[in-house]
Amino acid sequence: MTVQEVQFRNGAPEFGRTAFSSDESSFQQRTADVAEVAAAEAEAVDREARFPQKAIDAARKERLLGAQIPIEFGGEGASISEIADMCYALGRACASVGMIFAMHQTKVACLVRHGAGSLWHESLMRRVAAEQLLLASSTTEGQNGGNIRFSSAAVERAGGEISLLRDATVISYGAEADGIVTVARRSESAAGSDQVLLAITRDDYTLERTMGWETLGMRGTCSAGFKLNFRGTADQIFPVAYEKIHAQTMTPVAHLCWSSVWAGISAAAVDRAQLFVRKAARGSGGNMPPAAAHFTAARMTLTKLRAIIAASLQFYEVRGQDVRALSSVDFQSSINLLKVEASELAVATVMHAMRTCGLSGYRNDTDVSIGRHLRDVLSAPIMINNDRILANIGPATLMSTVPESLCD
Repeated sequence: MTVQEVQFRNGAPEFGRTAFSSDESSFQQRTADVAEVAAAEAEAVDREARFPQKAIDAARKERLLGAQIPIEFGGEGASISEIADMCYALGRACASVGMIFAMHQTKVACLVRHGAGSLWHESLMRRVAAEQLLLASSTTEGQNGGNIRFSSAAVERAGGEISLLRDATVISYGAEADGIVTVARRSESAAGSDQVLLAITRDDYTLERTMGWETLGMRGTCSAGFKLNFRGTADQIFPVAYEKIHAQTMTPVAHLCWSSVWAGISAAAVDRAQLFVRKAARGSGGNMPPAAAHFTAARMTLTKLRAIIAASLQFYEVRGQDVRALSSVDFQSSINLLKVEASELAVATVMHAMRTCGLSGYRNDTDVSIGRHLRDVLSAPIMINNDRILANIGPATLMSTVPESLCD
């Protein structure tokens, strides 16, 4: 653990446990055990575009799916930094496993932060902890693409019962999940931006597959399209408006966890580039290979990537309970720019690693092959497209002041 990592973890006494709780080493070992399983099936998961069942079963066995649930509801109260570290380790082993875990933990974070006080959501928290339920996300639909602040499908009400019919173009691991956290218009008469968040379990809904998932990378996330047909009770609607959930939890946790996965993919590629350089140097009497400069560049970009994630984690943990700070223009801009910057740096890191290894890295049949890592990480800039994010935050950045010191 670096000095910087110790510092940002110590700054979060109110958000989960501190870095030096008795369970930290336990989390690290349990995550390492899951990562070992994930790495063993990573090539097959990618080749066959199949759900990484063994790795998710291992995460259940190690009780990592409910780690973030508060202790009083049967979980372990893991902090966002501990969850991000898990995402990093799992992404390093298998990008699809890391991303599935990251998306699940984002939904759990919404449940933990915004479900407190609701009997239905507190009951679901207990179930996630006890049964290690896997939660998926349904936020995109129809032609809206990545615009998750606009919903077409609306909640229909009949007394205390509600229903929702949603054309979801993407529900990652939807067929394998035990429940889904989905967004919708508050009612038929509501505007598209007047949204609510619902937590639904498998016995409440049916899925009809409408699209497949034949992609370049991230193939194991099985992010197919479905028609979602749900019937349940109004209690399943979160008691907080989605606008607040989106700003305070959904976006920050998603971007922190996704970025950690991308950093893990980058680290795995740098591992292989380092192996290549060491082997090449040994074979040539200690002389560095011509492309060694790309390895240095890969290490530099990985360092920068980890640093910006660490800084964002520190800010979010220290101000985790400060609704005003989380809703500020500066924070919302910075957490969105984290996603943009992290995704671009991750791609650059893996490309430098690929160029370090040359043809050996380009091949799929060597111990320094980086093809899978490159294909997986190329999803990062288009997973909620960076161009969309930059266009959306453009006006907001004009409203924020330029920092007057390094510590502002």
